[in-house]
Amino acid sequence: MIKNILENSIKTALWSLKIDEAKISKINLEHPEELSHGDYSCNIAMMIAKQVSQNPRELAEKIVAEILERQPKEISKVEVAGPGFINFYLSPDFFVQQSKEILKADKKFGLNKKLKGKKTVVEYTDPNPFKEFHIGHLMSNSIGEAIARVTEANGANVRRVCYQGDVGLHVAKALWGIKNTKKTKINDAAELGKAYAFGATAYEENEKAKQEITEINKEIYERTNKELEKLYKEGRKISLEYFESIYKILGTKFDNYFFESETGIFGKKIVEENMGKVFEKGDNNSVIFKGENYGLHTRVFINSEGLPTYEAKELGLAKIKFNKIKYDKSIVITGNEINDYFKVLLKVMSLIFPELAEKTTHISHGMLRLPEGKMSSRTGKVITAVSILNDIKEKVAEKMSDREMNKKEKEEVAEKVAIGALKYSILKQVNGKDIIFDFDKSISFEGDSGPYLQYSYARAKSILRKAKEEKISSLFKFWSIGKVSNKREITELEKMLYRFPEVVERAGGEYSPHYIATYLIELASSFNNFYAKGKIVDKQNVGSAYKVALTEAFSIVLKNGLNLLGIQAPEKM
Repeated sequence: MIKNILENSIKTALWSLKIDEAKISKINLEHPEELSHGDYSCNIAMMIAKQVSQNPRELAEKIVAEILERQPKEISKVEVAGPGFINFYLSPDFFVQQSKEILKADKKFGLNKKLKGKKTVVEYTDPNPFKEFHIGHLMSNSIGEAIARVTEANGANVRRVCYQGDVGLHVAKALWGIKNTKKTKINDAAELGKAYAFGATAYEENEKAKQEITEINKEIYERTNKELEKLYKEGRKISLEYFESIYKILGTKFDNYFFESETGIFGKKIVEENMGKVFEKGDNNSVIFKGENYGLHTRVFINSEGLPTYEAKELGLAKIKFNKIKYDKSIVITGNEINDYFKVLLKVMSLIFPELAEKTTHISHGMLRLPEGKMSSRTGKVITAVSILNDIKEKVAEKMSDREMNKKEKEEVAEKVAIGALKYSILKQVNGKDIIFDFDKSISFEGDSGPYLQYSYARAKSILRKAKEEKISSLFKFWSIGKVSNKREITELEKMLYRFPEVVERAGGEYSPHYIATYLIELASSFNNFYAKGKIVDKQNVGSAYKVALTEAFSIVLKNGLNLLGIQAPEKM
């Protein structure tokens, strides 16, 4: 990577100036906001000037002089700016070589081996059977799938994991709802969602219903009621099959599934084994963790009915996951409403399974909302994943009604664009923030949107098809390095393309897909400016082959980046 070459040049210059390496904490290389200010900027002179008792600008000039003594071929110019910034300008030859590298690497461009040999578990989505798959699950799925893909791109062996609550009060509420609508058979997942909403309302408003639901909850754990067991298995199967149909649409395939019916038993056992050491008796024979002793809050791990709570189940899950997968890192994606609870869980893990707590990272996200406001599965006012995707798809289909495609092609593209619109709206945000989903902005073919990226890719592929018809190959035979290439103006597009591997590495290191989303928008903008400034496919122009090569390089990088976000790139739009 070019950053390594620049860092080594700076280190060599400092060594020549007899500046002790111990005085250098880190060499920061950043891309200037203005492309005209160079390709990289470094503030090392300002960082260490006081330590070496020198004027920052004068020190920067000395460092530059030393760099130019051994100037790498990848650098065309180095200059001092302002109070002591060192700006690097990369050579035209470097950009040509980068374009060649992109074409050669193709699908592998941007990948690295930073996490090679490491096994990472990414747990996300986690919908509960007997309840609807709603837009909150879309949030978790989009972020989790992107993090899994970016982590893979950094060389890790990734296992995708889904954890589902197939036992608990919500199941009891749904089954009570089914029984009290006099149904003997469950037809579909939507019916389960309505039954849950009915049961949840009754639990809050009707004491008799509450007692009945509490009893059903016990019977589910004990598996003593054959009629109830049959209804339970039927509902669980319908829910899980329904979830799989949604995962297929979203492009997610899980490697392992874990269920609360499994983790609850084990989690309760762990809690009981650590009574008096980590846990203590609470009110009504419950078992609690006194979080106040650690600056946190108290949580119940076994309730007064003797049943494990979510906390105990999660504790069991951590150990069961490790026993099954032997991970080096476990990343858990959840909504930010359980941030405080997860802090308690991690503290408990650190006391019982310290090595697992060390390996666990919790990443939370905000709420995905529509302008109408918050949803609630308890009241039945749920915006389901399928309904919002269908609504987006309909709006996209309207925008594409005049496209020259057959009906099947339009439907396929509309679905890809709808999913891309939703995922990009989620992934462009920094993790943790709430998102108000704006239909019009999200499906726009211009500006900061997923469809804009997909349309830019389709435009590039259209140009490449035309170049093929004109028999203009993306070869470099017209670009003899040191002659034509060194006399030309370097395009903004070239200045963006080479940055992709850096962005992938940063997104992987910080578990933040938004870096990729932001980069792709800037990249697409630079390509569309490149497209607008002059004809790309032109037999009469000796430079057309290189322009076609840049277009192909752009299409590769954009498609690779979209893939990391879990967004498909249609070749026609």
